[in-house]
Amino acid sequence: MSRGRGKAMNRMLTLARSHRVLVVVVVAVVAFLPAILWYQSQVNPGGSSGAPVVLNVPAGSGAGVAVSGLASQGVISGTLAFRIYLTLHGTPLIQPGHYLFYRHESFGAIDATLAGGANVFPVSIPPGYTVAELSQEMGDVPGHNSAAFLSEISSGAVRSPWEPPGVNNLDGLLAPGSYLVKPGESDAAVLQQMIGKFNDEAQAAGLVVGAQASGLTPYQAIIVAAIVQKEGVYPQNLGKVSRVIYNRLNVGMPLQMDSTVLYALGQDGGPVGNAESHQSPYNTYLNKGLPPTPTSFPSADSLAAALHPTPGSWLYFVLVQSDGTEAFSNTNAGQIANEHLAASRGLG
Repeated sequence: MSRGRGKAMNRMLTLARSHRVLVVVVVAVVAFLPAILWYQSQVNPGGSSGAPVVLNVPAGSGAGVAVSGLASQGVISGTLAFRIYLTLHGTPLIQPGHYLFYRHESFGAIDATLAGGANVFPVSIPPGYTVAELSQEMGDVPGHNSAAFLSEISSGAVRSPWEPPGVNNLDGLLAPGSYLVKPGESDAAVLQQMIGKFNDEAQAAGLVVGAQASGLTPYQAIIVAAIVQKEGVYPQNLGKVSRVIYNRLNVGMPLQMDSTVLYALGQDGGPVGNAESHQSPYNTYLNKGLPPTPTSFPSADSLAAALHPTPGSWLYFVLVQSDGTEAFSNTNAGQIANEHLAASRGLG
């Protein structure tokens, strides 16, 4: 074979091998192109983000729990693509807490949120709390300030439909419960959440009709519920405490409720000392009738008790058991006997 023919054969063989390689590459691209396009569509879904979603990452849980939660709540359409993304880009150290995401947002945005730490903060209002105590809780939320929150509440800019004209006091008008404060959410928006939940509870309890049946305005019924909450505390007491309040109102007796005096003093519990020495419209030892505004946030149970008091003729009550149970009596002599019983049990 001549040297010329050998070179030609080599060129032909090289071309053939190149052709085969090209075919393999094309086949590979064709085979994997749908997967590549699918992955890219998952990483960057395009279009505007969807509805907001708050994901809770419990303490001690790993990235797998967070990824599963993102999928179950529709932030991502499935876990496979996001796990691949984390493998390629690194898995962030995910701290426990609540995170705000938006459905169908990009993996880059999700990754940045997870790496940045919790950005949604829970705030709890236990039954019996006041506006002042809630304001302190809000001061612990990043981006919020206790004094500014209290100022927003007392400004009258955010109102409850149950507030009478001239009243700028939201005590009693925010529903107890747990709330999540989202990034950038204003104090006013947080208050609207709490007002809305209370409105739902008031409607469910039949506040308007129930108050009318008791001869009160809805706002006055809420004042009763607030006292019931602080004085009764436990479910077994609420209806009877409510009845004591109505019985005293009906016979013209001062309510003589320590909780209203403590509210005026800015205290949560404790002795009132010489109650008559505290000059305040909230001092129900000195003033007959209801105090001017609610003195706590009542639970739904306390609101129900204020609208449907337990039948009875009691005028007095005192704590007599360590489980919170109170004893009720119709006479001052009966009250004194119950007070001695409480003292014998170390509850006086």
